Amino acid sequence: MQQLSQTHNLLAFSGGVDSTALFFKLLSSNIKFDIAIVDYNQRQQSKEEVAYAKYLAKTYNKKCFIKEFGKDDKFSEKIARDFRYNFFEDIIKQDNYDVLLTAHQLNDKFEWFLMQLSKGAGLNELLGLQEQEQRDGYILIRPLLDYTKQELQDELDSKGIKYFIDQSNFDKKYKRNDIRANFSNNFINQYSNGVKKSFIYLQKDVKSLFSNTKSFIEKELSIYEFNRDENIAIRLIDQDLKKRGILISKNTRDEILKQKEIIIQDKIAVSIIDNKIYIAPKIDITMDKKFKEKARVKKIPKNIRPYLFKIDYKI
Repeated sequence: MQQLSQTHNLLAFSGGVDSTALFFKLLSSNIKFDIAIVDYNQRQQSKEEVAYAKYLAKTYNKKCFIKEFGKDDKFSEKIARDFRYNFFEDIIKQDNYDVLLTAHQLNDKFEWFLMQLSKGAGLNELLGLQEQEQRDGYILIRPLLDYTKQELQDELDSKGIKYFIDQSNFDKKYKRNDIRANFSNNFINQYSNGVKKSFIYLQKDVKSLFSNTKSFIEKELSIYEFNRDENIAIRLIDQDLKKRGILISKNTRDEILKQKEIIIQDKIAVSIIDNKIYIAPKIDITMDKKFKEKARVKKIPKNIRPYLFKIDYKI
């Protein structure tokens, strides 16, 4: 928590057990922060949760940002997530926050692990919920990943702190809720210490896998040197794109390895050449002949050259 004492922090708040527990842990650690909450207009209780957020903000002298989802707008888990993070990122840009805090806990991390396992995933995807991630313009930090949900709830109950239970979390029509009810929560309740240790060991394994890679970042250009292992290459690309807010499917990963030079979502140019990976924004620009010749000699991929020309990159 102490690393947060020097940063401008925004807490993603919902009024549930996790975010309420994090709110009061930040208070007890004398961490300065403000809160942001989304009213999805899917439950009557959401109005009470927003009112609670306003009450806490006023009581503890915090800014409280509120965004309302359209009552008649199409709703899904993905749409809700995109709406939520777009809202948070707008606030971060407008008010110059350094850190977005989310209240994901150990149950969430294990639940994510099982969901990815059920789809067929590699180590990088299985460990998708990390304590800290560099995003575009801010750092996402999840301080509660070592706590179980039950531990957080017991702590709030012992102090008589109010929180809300979202009943939609028990609706098994959502795959996440089905996994939570039938597998992850019961397993965590019995084996939380072992799960914590396993995640630590797995994270060390990931670091070992990438220990021989080198990276160079300038503005929105990323260049990685790797050992020509395609599995390592796709993991590096996956991580880089995720920081840019782009999640890619297995089909896209396969296409990257097949073509070696590709445009993702008409936004980002990705190339693999020899032992190097290049990632940069897609740019349409006319380059002079002298630059193009230098880029050709230096073996700079064609889809990367326009961005390098735009930023006057010395090659």
